[in-house]
Amino acid sequence: MEMSKTERVMAAVAGHNVDRLPVCFWHHFKPAGSGRRMAEVTFDFFANQFDLDILKIMPDIPYPVSRRSIKNLDDWRLIEPIDSVRSRFFNQRAVSIRALRDIVGYETPIVMTVFSPLCEALHFVESYDLFFEHYDQSPAVIHEALATMAENLRAHMQDCIDAGADGVFFALQGCTDAIMSRDRYRELGRPYDLLALQGLQDGWLNILHVHGNEDLHFEETLDYPVSVMSWSDRLAGPSLADARALTDKCLMGGWHEFGPLSNGPEDAIREEAQDAIEQTGGRKFILANGCSVPDDTPEEWLHAARNMVESLDLS
Repeated sequence: MEMSKTERVMAAVAGHNVDRLPVCFWHHFKPAGSGRRMAEVTFDFFANQFDLDILKIMPDIPYPVSRRSIKNLDDWRLIEPIDSVRSRFFNQRAVSIRALRDIVGYETPIVMTVFSPLCEALHFVESYDLFFEHYDQSPAVIHEALATMAENLRAHMQDCIDAGADGVFFALQGCTDAIMSRDRYRELGRPYDLLALQGLQDGWLNILHVHGNEDLHFEETLDYPVSVMSWSDRLAGPSLADARALTDKCLMGGWHEFGPLSNGPEDAIREEAQDAIEQTGGRKFILANGCSVPDDTPEEWLHAARNMVESLDLS
């Protein structure tokens, strides 16, 4: 019996039988305009073009601090609590969720992409080196800024759930030796991740994305209060099989974002998908890219990936 998209994803998250693997992939759209425009672009890509199982709203409307705008230590003091009533960041993202929910009802899961407090902080500053220089000058100033962002994001994610989202795709940055040590992430990342994630208590499809190309602190995040783990399993590791040995959470991945999914050929796209099924047993698994495919990925490969899902062997 054919499942709805919500039934299929719920079953996969819970480890129950599915009629076929749930599938999702994405890139950055960057449309100019309102939350309603963001909803239109999201619906066109995820539903109209590719009939994917999750509508993943991409972060077109940014946190209200300009990228690379923090140059001096005192600039961190400008990060303040956000008024959710007046903030475009809050309101227009909620508009996007409600617009999508009006279109698809409850037959398709909707998640909002949100970056972690540390991820946002690393975007605000001119360079990673400058961030650590400011931290060395005054740890208290950096911690205060991170705590304020975490509380703002906690409230924002609760707003997303209240607006009708099933969960949030919560993306970490800095959770890798390429940027900082595990000890430093435990100080600057984890506490504020966990504070922000308190806003997701009413969501059932909360996805943690551990971003990075190498040396992830993957094991450090396994106790985060989410139901799905996402990372670049083909690029950064651990493999899906290794991750399955570490956690019983639902895993999301299987396709290399810079591999066959974005370059072809079709046989190689199928081979990666079938290998992912073998690694996971096809249970508690959502077939997806490890991270965003390039924005200029030829659609023929994305169509090929989507069209083969019904014929993948789950046995």
